[in-house]
Amino acid sequence: MKPWRRKGSRVVAVIEQQEAAVLRGLVSQTGDILRARAEEAPQDELAELTGIRTGSSTSPDDPILSRLLPDFHRLDDDAPEQSDMDSAAALRSLHEPELLDRKISVSDVVLETCPPEGGEIRLSLEQAEAWLSALNDVRLALGTALDVTEDMPDELPSEDPRSAHLGVYHWLTWVQDTMVGALAGEE
Repeated sequence: MKPWRRKGSRVVAVIEQQEAAVLRGLVSQTGDILRARAEEAPQDELAELTGIRTGSSTSPDDPILSRLLPDFHRLDDDAPEQSDMDSAAALRSLHEPELLDRKISVSDVVLETCPPEGGEIRLSLEQAEAWLSALNDVRLALGTALDVTEDMPDELPSEDPRSAHLGVYHWLTWVQDTMVGALAGEE
């Protein structure tokens, strides 16, 4: 992939077919797990009457989903009070549907604008912001799956099963970084 460049009110890059396939696959997988979480939301009669949707009141069990959908209110691990647990559940229930919608929407923008066969990508500034959000979600999901930490080396031994995937993680970081630079007007 060639780095993102700003051309007036557009952000432009060229992506190879294999890179497009990897990116589209990861974005699609991330979108799928978010859609599955949205479909698990409890059905609420009051929500159906008022149009105000509610989501799950509990944190996801899956570590990747937990990273993508963190608690809106942190509990004291040593001594959580019932009122804190109730407020955390209420905040999640109220805000998770909107957060899921936003995350699914940005993944859809990437899938709509990234050509499956590779080639030039021309994004509006709004689409570029959606790409940044989707790339961030994919990096969070992949980083969680690979157990990426700050002190992890840039390369792992070839026998480590995470080795090839860590390269993809670093590539996504570069794609995101060059897009941020292009949006900021850096050369």
